[in-house]
Amino acid sequence: MPLQSFQNTFAGNPLDRASDRRPNADWLAGQLASSDSLGVALWNGKPLIEKTKDGGVQIAYLPSKLVGELSGGNERLLFLGLWKETAIFAVDLEGTSDPALGPLEGLGEFKELRTIALQLPPTDAAILATAKSMFEWRRRHLFCAACGQPSDAKDGGWKRQCPSCLAEHFPRTDPVVIMLAVHGDRCMVGRQEMWPKGMFSALAGFLEPGESIEEACARELAEEAGLKTVRVRYHSTQPWPYPSSLMIGLIAEVEDDDARPDQTELSEVRWFSRAEARALIRGEIEGVFCPQPMAIAHQLLKAWAFEGEAAS
Repeated sequence: MPLQSFQNTFAGNPLDRASDRRPNADWLAGQLASSDSLGVALWNGKPLIEKTKDGGVQIAYLPSKLVGELSGGNERLLFLGLWKETAIFAVDLEGTSDPALGPLEGLGEFKELRTIALQLPPTDAAILATAKSMFEWRRRHLFCAACGQPSDAKDGGWKRQCPSCLAEHFPRTDPVVIMLAVHGDRCMVGRQEMWPKGMFSALAGFLEPGESIEEACARELAEEAGLKTVRVRYHSTQPWPYPSSLMIGLIAEVEDDDARPDQTELSEVRWFSRAEARALIRGEIEGVFCPQPMAIAHQLLKAWAFEGEAAS
């Protein structure tokens, strides 16, 4: 059950993470061998999915025993949690050969999560985002940060430990503030030169050590657009598995509309009235577009544009 009325794509993982069970290697082995347990597969970060009768897509669940065999051991295996009493595992497959044309032939196909996220049931998207983030962390932390020696997967894949110096390493999530700047009855969006032509979005930046969320918001708006923040309002958050961020969505009221893009992070900014923002969301402004509904930037713009009335 969601903890709030608004839920972004990749949020709302329905599994009981059962973190208290992770250190119990015997329990995990028993669940992996159970005929009742299930697994999901990712190949080079792409999840294995199958089509539904109504034309959508969903997770192509596999027997957990098969997932265990494909993993070859603990290194590429992840215990995702429990669906009621059913244990769910994930396996991280890599290489140039598509497993859907080999050992998983006929069981589904691997697709980029970003392209199918909105076609998936929201709970499936959240489960897959968790697995993708965890496997991205694994690939980036194969060696001990303390002594440089290879580390081992522990606790169902949720911890790495160095056998040499015994240092323990845990998954990290990078907090990112993403804010829609507003002044009066207008909002501001910006674009980076590297983005597709015509794309504008909310501004964003990583939270730095020693900063509050509000301070990071104000700093980013000042650095990138020369704007002074007056007050900050929270909207929602979004787990973002590219590779492992938490997007903190904000509406930021600024002192004036004298925005000056820094030409480093931002190449251009534009202000839109609420009516123009609605048109932007609907794709009615020629040559300009905003991120798709999967992105929290879209939801921030939509929340402000339709504030006080039902969105269409």
